[in-house]
Amino acid sequence: MVDLFLGKVLVKNNKDKDELDTEREIILRLQNRILMLFFGSGECEKCQEFAPTLKDFFKKLTDEFYVERSAQLVLLYISLDSSEEQQEKFLKELPKRCLFLAYEDPYRQELSVMFEVQDLPRVVVLRPDCSVLTPDAVEEICKLGPDCYRNWQEGAELIDRNFMMNEEFDEGKMRSMTDPIRRIKYKVEDKKKKKKKKKKDGVSVEEEEDDEDGEEDGNGGGGWG
Repeated sequence: MVDLFLGKVLVKNNKDKDELDTEREIILRLQNRILMLFFGSGECEKCQEFAPTLKDFFKKLTDEFYVERSAQLVLLYISLDSSEEQQEKFLKELPKRCLFLAYEDPYRQELSVMFEVQDLPRVVVLRPDCSVLTPDAVEEICKLGPDCYRNWQEGAELIDRNFMMNEEFDEGKMRSMTDPIRRIKYKVEDKKKKKKKKKKDGVSVEEEEDDEDGEEDGNGGGGWG
């Protein structure tokens, strides 16, 4: 998909509207990722209704509050708005991490013709090699939510074993601030359990555990204060 945008300028949907305008920046941002081309307009009622769903979908796949590691996914808004003011207004409804093409960029219309966009909203999902994975994923996103990313991941032959949805996520609960501490605690407890199953050089299990406790008392306290 990188070839589609080399020589183009992609803009970040952040406060400063930072631009990705060098070949290196474009490659780093798009290479080995699934690309969602969102064709829409703030003047389109269906697009306005779909925007919160899309924002929630993208956030739950890329925000570290919901996932252990961000999905290899890029969202690019292709504006078909009738004015720059309308485009900027609609961008406020979209994720801060999405990208977009500037209103004055004629490539917006070229992409619309290239992918034969007629009805809005439309989400074209592309594999890293620029081939179309899903010609219109709007309905799939609405029905399956973030789960459809796994289907795309397999269909695109994009392997990322480090990506993991937070299976215990509950919309009514936030992650605990002590979560990292609890994870370290569980790792320490797992090590103790493993040591109980083994004996080293004739040292008894009880002695080994005492030694470990002594080491923690002598050295471990400094790390946590």
